Amino acid sequence: MTAPASTRAAKAKRRLPILEGILPFDRARLPNELIAGATLAALAMPEVMGYSKIAEMPVYTGLYTLVLPMAAFALFGSSRHLVVGADSATAAVLATGLAGIAAAGAPASSQWVAMAGLAALMCAVFMIVARLIRLGFIANFLSHSVLIGFLTGVGIQVAMGQVAGMFGVSDGSGTTLQKFWTTLQNIAAGETSFPTLAVAVAVLATIVGLGMVNKKIPGALIAVVGAIVASYLFDFAARGITTIGTVPAGLPPIGLPAIPADQLVADMEALLPVVASMFVLILAQSAATSRAYAMKYDDSFDENVDLIGLGLGNLAAGLSGTFVVNGSPTKTEMVDSAGGRSQIAQLTTAAIVVVVLLFLTGPLSYMPNAVLSAVVFLIGIKLVDYLGMGGIYRLRRDEFVVAAITAAVVVIVGVEQGIILAIILSVVVVLMHVYKPHDRVLSFSTAGVPTLTTVAEPTQAEPGLVIYSFGAELFYANANRFSEEIMEIVEAAQPPVKWFALNAAAMGDLDFSGADSVRQIAGEMERRNARLVVCSLDPAVRKLLDAYGLTETIGTAYIFETPQDVLAAYRKVASAT
Repeated sequence: MTAPASTRAAKAKRRLPILEGILPFDRARLPNELIAGATLAALAMPEVMGYSKIAEMPVYTGLYTLVLPMAAFALFGSSRHLVVGADSATAAVLATGLAGIAAAGAPASSQWVAMAGLAALMCAVFMIVARLIRLGFIANFLSHSVLIGFLTGVGIQVAMGQVAGMFGVSDGSGTTLQKFWTTLQNIAAGETSFPTLAVAVAVLATIVGLGMVNKKIPGALIAVVGAIVASYLFDFAARGITTIGTVPAGLPPIGLPAIPADQLVADMEALLPVVASMFVLILAQSAATSRAYAMKYDDSFDENVDLIGLGLGNLAAGLSGTFVVNGSPTKTEMVDSAGGRSQIAQLTTAAIVVVVLLFLTGPLSYMPNAVLSAVVFLIGIKLVDYLGMGGIYRLRRDEFVVAAITAAVVVIVGVEQGIILAIILSVVVVLMHVYKPHDRVLSFSTAGVPTLTTVAEPTQAEPGLVIYSFGAELFYANANRFSEEIMEIVEAAQPPVKWFALNAAAMGDLDFSGADSVRQIAGEMERRNARLVVCSLDPAVRKLLDAYGLTETIGTAYIFETPQDVLAAYRKVASAT
């Protein structure tokens, strides 16, 4: 993305990519940044505690993601807007991955927390290595439609997983569907804890109701604070409503995860698939969010610099007793809506959370678990992008099928398998587009105005002249279809083709198989007493013609700059004969 001249000049003066999300800083905006940071702290604290529940981590570890990890990205990332912290999608992937590792122990146990920290450190290594070899472009391989399907599936899975907590029943064990079925059975059997359900309903009503009044009202914060006060005054624990219990006061502990040395390699091997899945998800989601807000404000950002920020953020997470962090679209929107336009807002949030951890953890111990279940349930519902899915369905049925399959796999099989499938399907979608591009045949009106028609109804530019526009790079996957389509046009042409012009304006590359197809077409034209000509060549493709020996096969005199040049040359030859 191109930066404004002033921004580029300011960055050129800094040799190291540090503070790019802060500098240049407008002092007049400092009050707005501080207010935005305070707003983010108020809204994000209940949210990240909910994400801790999704990851099946101790609730306070979510708050830890808003301290060192958030500050690390604010200092070393390039985006002025992206907020990095705990995220629902990566939390769900982490929980699914750890549940499948026998050595991980029970959720929220010290061993589970250690494994989560190790996963964050491994993600950090992935990010930094990706920056060194410039793999930021990988983010583009997760298509927007597939990402919508994936996040929709995650939302459904997350929401289904919180029903048991809201009703105060057990969800058993197994897959998401198995747990949800057990939850429904227990509810049907009359095991519902009505005091717990009443708390959950009150929280849902508060958040949704205040949101309908004004979206800027921190409904989640009000609901959480209200529930804590009510729990303290009316002793919810004595009434059968479970609470989160003691929350340790103080700053996050600094140190390596407590993994035995003889178990480290085995644990890393076991975590590798889930870390790889989270790595791609972090890349795609963070880059998409940074890109959206950079375009909105005509700012610049560098995906490869952001990799360093995200890597250091996950390094800080792994060393401070918490779990993987990601670029969060919801928290980024919170800051933007509150008027934040730089990472100063995020640094303010980190400072406020530090104050909470030092002095205000006592009240958190009274928070009912049903509150977090209700908050997370709403987070899951918000992830279900029914508008996005509907838009894809109306505009691109093929991409809707891919998105729906991705969502179904996430819900039925698991989040980790869903992200792997999402990557595969995104690549398949790319290949489908490249395999069958929108090829056209070019003709001209009597006034010389160019007109495009489909290859199903080819129009000759002049009697005996067909100008064929191929709509993609020519390589092994579409080379045969390229040849077959051309021969169908030639065999159906009336009058017979004398010149067949390949308009290569969209052909950015030509591999060996593609070159062989061009050579075969040239030979077939010669057998038909016709000629293959080429126009609108990219300079790189023009060099490839020389390298493959196609310049000699076609003839230098039959390589033109534009389709108009082809038409003029053909008319000259036709008039001469």
